[in-house]
Amino acid sequence: MNPSRLAPGAGIVTVPGDRPVLRTADGEFLRIDTGRVGGAELVDRLTSGEGPYADSVSAPESVSASAELDRLVAAFEEAGHAVTEPRRPPLTGRTVHLLGDPVLTEPLSRFAAAEGAEVHPATADGLTGLAGRRDAAVVWCLDSPVTDGLWADADRLPARLTAWLRCHREGAHAWIEPLACAPGDVTSAHVRLRRLAATAAHRELAAYWTGHRTPDTGPHPTEASAALIAALLTADLIAWAGDGSGRGTALPARRRLRRIDLRDLTVTEHPVLPVPFVAPLPAPVTGGKA
Repeated sequence: MNPSRLAPGAGIVTVPGDRPVLRTADGEFLRIDTGRVGGAELVDRLTSGEGPYADSVSAPESVSASAELDRLVAAFEEAGHAVTEPRRPPLTGRTVHLLGDPVLTEPLSRFAAAEGAEVHPATADGLTGLAGRRDAAVVWCLDSPVTDGLWADADRLPARLTAWLRCHREGAHAWIEPLACAPGDVTSAHVRLRRLAATAAHRELAAYWTGHRTPDTGPHPTEASAALIAALLTADLIAWAGDGSGRGTALPARRRLRRIDLRDLTVTEHPVLPVPFVAPLPAPVTGGKA
């Protein structure tokens, strides 16, 4: 059995003249009741995996102290502050399929692989074959607005439990749309409807999306802004590999629309909900008596 070590992010603070204190991975400080175990013994056990009682089994007091140290370490493990296995990257066992513009997909590929994902290039024509793979995510990154219907097929992936994540640029703003990984999640079509409903310039925004605009003048993502976008997308993938929410965020990843201003790298978050399906209106009755 592997020895217990402090969990990543956790640490023990030794206050002079007082009991040791645990600083949790979330930044909380908790006093430790060590009982008859010395603070130095606990630190040795949770940092090196060994303590001063490891080879002492003859003296009853040593056996008793060793058992108390074992119970203390077990309490750390139960609370999640100590682990016996090395940390696995959060995207281990997950596959990420990337398509889009290299200025964004290349840094995202590096970041996702560094977090344990198996990364593969994808094509728009091959998305149908990826549907139904619960351990797979499709990420589509565009350095341009989204043309009508481009993401229609990918919007069907969450209904088959394959994760779907995307970003695009409109002028000086990049948009990261919510992670979708289950039926009823927010799709790109939902985001477009919500954005049209939220602005008085809905006719103009719709015309912009359909291509009735002057040629693009940028700004295109720089190395810094592309890295920021890739890091935010990676964070959403990590949330997908966990519980889909994202630790410590005001909005869950599946209900969060992000906007990045490429001029100053300001990031703003906006809540967004799926648009309920609405049955079409009945056809008007023609002819006959009223």
